[in-house]
Amino acid sequence: MEEQIGTKRAPYWKQIIFVLTAGWIVIWIYRTVLTPIYPIISNYFGGASDASLGNISSFYFLGYVCMQIPSGILVDRFGKKKILIPGFLLFGVGALIVGISQSLSTVFIGSILAGLGCGTYYGVAYSLTTEYVPANKKSLATAIVNSGTAVGSGLGLVSSSFLVGEGVLPWQSLLFITALLIVVMLFVFKKFIRSEAPVVVKEVSTEVKAESSIKDLFKLPMIAAYILYFSTLYTYYLIDTWLPNFLETERHFQGTAIGIASSLVFFTAIPGALFFSRIADKIPHKKTMIIILLEVLAASVLFMTITTKNQTLLIIGIMAYGFLGKLAVEPIIISWLGQFAPKKSIATTYGVFNFFGMLASVIVPSVTGMISDATGTKVYAFYLAIGIIFVGTLIFYLINKYHEKKENELKIAGNSN
Repeated sequence: MEEQIGTKRAPYWKQIIFVLTAGWIVIWIYRTVLTPIYPIISNYFGGASDASLGNISSFYFLGYVCMQIPSGILVDRFGKKKILIPGFLLFGVGALIVGISQSLSTVFIGSILAGLGCGTYYGVAYSLTTEYVPANKKSLATAIVNSGTAVGSGLGLVSSSFLVGEGVLPWQSLLFITALLIVVMLFVFKKFIRSEAPVVVKEVSTEVKAESSIKDLFKLPMIAAYILYFSTLYTYYLIDTWLPNFLETERHFQGTAIGIASSLVFFTAIPGALFFSRIADKIPHKKTMIIILLEVLAASVLFMTITTKNQTLLIIGIMAYGFLGKLAVEPIIISWLGQFAPKKSIATTYGVFNFFGMLASVIVPSVTGMISDATGTKVYAFYLAIGIIFVGTLIFYLINKYHEKKENELKIAGNSN
C-alpha cells in the first residue's frame, strides 16, 4: 500500500541517502565549530593550555567511541530508528550543556554526552546503505552520504571563524544554533526512516553463539580494515582539531582566512570521494589497490603541505589532501568491508570497525596538544601521523596479500579434490 501511495516519491534508498547526508552535516558542524576559536575559548576559561583545549574534542570522541559497539548491537537487536532518535536527543542535550558551561569541566561533561549521542549514528547510517542501496551504487552512495561530513565541517569552520572570530556572536551562540539543527533532524528521522520489527533471537547455546560472532567480526581482512581505518582517522582528526590553530600560530593565517583555508580540506574531498567511488564501483576487484594508492598519495601530499612555509603551496597541499585523503578513501573501505560483514550483524560490524578507527580521535587531540606544549610546534605531531598512515597501509597490504594467498591455496585444494 505504501508503495502505491508513494509512487511519485524517490525510492527509499535515495531518501536514506538524503537523510543520512543531512545528519552528518549537523554532526560535523558541531565537531568543527569550536576548533577555529580555541584562543577565544582559552581566554574565556582563564588561559587554558593546548592540552586542555584538545581535551574538549578528546572527551567528545571518548563518548563517541564508547558507544560504537554497544550501539551496533542495539541497532541489530531493536532496529535503527529506536536507537537513533534517543541518541540524537542526547547529542542535543550535550551540545546545550557545552553552550551554557561556565567551567571547562562542565564543557567536558557536555562533550562526553554529545559523543555518546552521536555514537548511535555510524552503525545506523552504514547498515542502512549496506542493506538498501543497490550493489553497483554502494561506494558512490556512501561517498554522497560522507559528503555531509565535508559540508558540515566547512560550514562549522567558516561560520565559527567569521561569526565568532570577527566578534559578530559569542562562541556559545554556535552551540545553541547547533542544538536547534539537532531538533530539526529528530523530526526528519521520525518522518523518513522506517521502523523495523525487533530481531527474534532463537535459543542457541550462548557460548557457541558468542564464539561464532566474535570470529565473524575478526576475520583477517576485517582486522586489516580496522588497522587501516585507525591510521586514516589519526591523521584526519589531527587536521580536524588542530589545523586551524596550526595555520594561525605557525603559518600566520588570520581571521576568516583560517576557517576558509581549513575548510578546503573538506570541500575538495567531495569531488575526490565521488570520483574515486565511481571508479571503485566500476572495477570492484581493484578496490584494495585503489585504497592503498590513495593512502600513500594522501600521506605524501600531507608531508609536502606541512613542511612548506609558502602559503600558496600550503593551500594547494590542503586541497590535494582533501581530494585524496580520508573522505575519498573511506567510502571505498566501507563498501569493501561490507562483503565480509555477517548479514545478521551489519550494524555491529560497522560499530566495531568505527570503534577501532575512532580510537584515534580520542588520542590525537590531547597527544597533539601535549606535543605542542612540549616542543612549541605541531609539526612533529603531523610527522607522527604521516608515519602512522604508512605503517597502517603496509599492514593492510601484507594481511590482504596473506589472505589472498590462503584463499587461492584453498581453491586449488578444492579443485584437486
